[in-house]
Amino acid sequence: MRAYSKFAESYGSVQVMTGVATADNIQLIQMLFDGLLESLASASGHIQNKAIEDKSNALVRAGRIVVGLQGALDFERGGELAQNLNELYSYITRRLFHINAHNDLTALEEVKTLIKDISQAWQTLPGLLSDTSRRLQYAN
Repeated sequence: MRAYSKFAESYGSVQVMTGVATADNIQLIQMLFDGLLESLASASGHIQNKAIEDKSNALVRAGRIVVGLQGALDFERGGELAQNLNELYSYITRRLFHINAHNDLTALEEVKTLIKDISQAWQTLPGLLSDTSRRLQYAN
């Protein structure tokens, strides 16, 4: 079982590295959300199976991803939206600490729901951007 886990980890790393080489900024952010949701799902399973060390590792990975998302915010151009996301990411980080300390599956579901909502918004962004640029082309 441990060998399979190592293989899956290595495969995931290669898959992410390959994707990063060809991704634009929006795709990179979406990949972070995908990794975050994967880590949260993994933590949930580890909590249910009482695999405390694995749960902690999954939540630490999730926390690193949230910090990465937070670090990618552009406060100058993002204005109020960037500030709101920053506050939300700070809240999620606090919840991850709580989840890790208390094995709180309800809080974990709350965080998953928040992340899914933000992720879905990012998924619609490329379509919105292409619609805007099409309108700008026709206006010129």
